Amino acid sequence: MQFMLILALFSCHEKKTSSNQNLKMNNMTSKNYTTTITVDKDSSSAFNSIKNFREWWSEEIDGNTDKLGETFFYHYKDVHLCKIKLIEMVADKKLVYQVIDNEFNFTKDKTEWIKTKLIFDLSSEGNKTKIVFTHEGLVPEYECYNVCNDAWTSYIQGSLKNFIETGKGKPNGKEGGLNAELVEKWRLSNK
Repeated sequence: MQFMLILALFSCHEKKTSSNQNLKMNNMTSKNYTTTITVDKDSSSAFNSIKNFREWWSEEIDGNTDKLGETFFYHYKDVHLCKIKLIEMVADKKLVYQVIDNEFNFTKDKTEWIKTKLIFDLSSEGNKTKIVFTHEGLVPEYECYNVCNDAWTSYIQGSLKNFIETGKGKPNGKEGGLNAELVEKWRLSNK
């Protein structure tokens, strides 16, 4: 997965200026990133698995990913650092996380994800569960869109689906070597 992210970073050609960011966030014609999976598990199992980001997204997460009102810190080397807060939770039906801080090292506007939302809508379909994941605010006009599209598709359709169904996801592993000072700054800022 790390190789896919690096490859996608180099293939990203879209450009935008930060002055257009707010317009794009409010542009109703922009299409948010979304993907759907159906898993062979009940909605309660799927719901609890989604909240366990360390098992399907990244082992490099600090903080609670499953408690309403709590913020967690995610980083992938110095490529992507962000803080995400669980802002809505409807048992076995819906989870909404808001990105409260973000920094990419591969875009002109380092803050593209700020104020976007990660939304997981769950519904039962017989003995299975349908999960619609939407990254609200992640739109094609963003410079990071192609990279994020590829990454989210891999994480949701691959790692998360596998984790829910088998108990084994494919999260990014512990990296080591990331500038410890940078990580500490991000952990402490904007708590």
